[in-house]
Amino acid sequence: MKGIILAGGKGTRLHPLTIVTSKQLLPVYDKPMVYYPLSMLMLAGIREVLVISTPEDLPSFRRLLRDGSQWGMKFSYAEQDQPRGLADAFRVGKDFVGSDPVCLILGDNIFFGHGLPAVLRSMAARVSNGGGAAIFAYPVQDPWRYGVIEFDSEGKALSLEEKPANPRSNYAVPGMYFYDNQVIQIAAELKPSPRGELEITDVNLTYMRLGKLFVQELGRGVAWLDAGTHESLLQAAAFIQTVEERQGMMISSPEEIAFRMGFIDREQLRRLLDELGNSTYRSRLETLLK
Repeated sequence: MKGIILAGGKGTRLHPLTIVTSKQLLPVYDKPMVYYPLSMLMLAGIREVLVISTPEDLPSFRRLLRDGSQWGMKFSYAEQDQPRGLADAFRVGKDFVGSDPVCLILGDNIFFGHGLPAVLRSMAARVSNGGGAAIFAYPVQDPWRYGVIEFDSEGKALSLEEKPANPRSNYAVPGMYFYDNQVIQIAAELKPSPRGELEITDVNLTYMRLGKLFVQELGRGVAWLDAGTHESLLQAAAFIQTVEERQGMMISSPEEIAFRMGFIDREQLRRLLDELGNSTYRSRLETLLK
């Protein structure tokens, strides 16, 4: 399975912070925002990743992430010159995906929780081996702000609506989606919505009508944060700081994940430490080595 990080858009809800830089390059406590979705792909066992961003911001992503070999990964890059909707990622990334299944994750979504790595690998294996699509469902107090999913006890999707006035459930769909290769054809045939975008909800509805949309609930032990506003960006940073300092652990550190997953060895991790100056981030990774 391959992975796509969608990190385009203008980030207007975060102006003036995002006038001169991509939202996904802003710091969330001790690391750039893009590290968090990247880490989810790595934990799912995905090692080939396409980063999609604007022509102006792609050079910065290249400088930050390089070719991925430092983490035992392989990164590619593609331009999205205009924000044409989430499903446009599969048109932009068609050649990168090729004949493989793919996981799309939004560049401003942050996940953390006990047992999450096993869930991610299970979702990736489910789609890679059995086809179809798999999405998450997360309980929220204000479902009318999101795509809302209704599903049965077996994880079969029953209804899916985008920002409904009268939600049929209180489960929102977070920005991480697993698809078989049919998604390339589905995205190619999509028509723009009334707001002029290629909607990811329409992709999911197609799979649902085919009876191929599986829903995995993310329960009480998992946090899902969308760092797309000033308030949520601050809240996400405070959450990460609290957990890391209280538990003395790293959250969404590509270096740590690459080491624990066996993508890199101890010597490669030592070389990466030399690039991190005297930061607290480096100190926590040194603790991992010890």
